[in-house]
Amino acid sequence: MPLRPAKTHHLAELNVGRLLAPTDDPKVAEFMAALDRINGMGKRMPGFVWMMEGSGEPGTGNTEAKIDGDPQFVANLTVWEDAANLKRFVWDTVHRRFFDRRSEWFEVLGEMHFVMWRVPAGHRPTLEEAMERLEQRRSMGDTVHAFGWDWLERADPASAGDGLIPKD
Repeated sequence: MPLRPAKTHHLAELNVGRLLAPTDDPKVAEFMAALDRINGMGKRMPGFVWMMEGSGEPGTGNTEAKIDGDPQFVANLTVWEDAANLKRFVWDTVHRRFFDRRSEWFEVLGEMHFVMWRVPAGHRPTLEEAMERLEQRRSMGDTVHAFGWDWLERADPASAGDGLIPKD
């Protein structure tokens, strides 16, 4: 059986949100209690590469990375081999049930809060780098450097082998 060539790039994603209450408040207790289980499942999914994590204390997930010093802003930063594996985790697992209930735990943000971009295989993006990509998407819209699901759905997998180049 021939070996598949190693991928030269992976897919990074950042999703930020602002909790309705501090992480120890009963209003967000169900979400906080499920973090370790959902994150653990993600780490076991095919195509998972890396996740930004906090102290590793049970029940904190990756909520320790604060944005603008606000303790209720939380960030999820991960790297995946490709979009298909990320999509499978987000939409085809128990993660989807929590996503569908996000309004119970998170404020509705008035600005874009999700971005994906390509990273060289082996690169672990920082939160600062991820926030720069998010700001780029906010200011310029979807580009090859910072994009969302809609842009990715229009991508042509045959053009780059990883589905990250848009159709003309």
